Amino acid sequence: MASTIRHPKNFWIGIIFVIFGLAAVYFGRELGMGTAGRMGPGYFPTVLGWLLAFVGLLGIVRAFVGRRSEAHDAISSFHLRDIAIILGAVLLFGVLVRGAGLALSAFVLVMLSAYASRKFRLGSTVLLAVGLSLFAVVLFVKLLGLPMPIAGPWLTGD
Repeated sequence: MASTIRHPKNFWIGIIFVIFGLAAVYFGRELGMGTAGRMGPGYFPTVLGWLLAFVGLLGIVRAFVGRRSEAHDAISSFHLRDIAIILGAVLLFGVLVRGAGLALSAFVLVMLSAYASRKFRLGSTVLLAVGLSLFAVVLFVKLLGLPMPIAGPWLTGD
């Protein structure tokens, strides 16, 4: 019997997005929302959660329409090594950000995450990591004024 799901990847990614989006809404429900002009701590996770759930719903709907593409859309296997590297990079970012600062933590995050790809190239990845680290510093520390150290006490000796 043939499945009505024409794009399994879109379907499962949509399910994951809906679950994570609704989880963000659920866990952010007890935080104050505030207004768009004066956002409370629950505003960003709630709005982002709803947007993520909506994108997931679109992915699920998209999985049922269009032409079937079994050859290119089948889920072959999970790449556990790549998942472990990316998860480790995110966890390491969380550990490093207080002690080493945002700049170095973002650099390490990008380098390790890119290493999970089969298309990893050291030169272009270093340029990407430097660019994204600078972008993160400018956006979060300079423009948004978040109290994050650019270079943490491990590097400055404070």
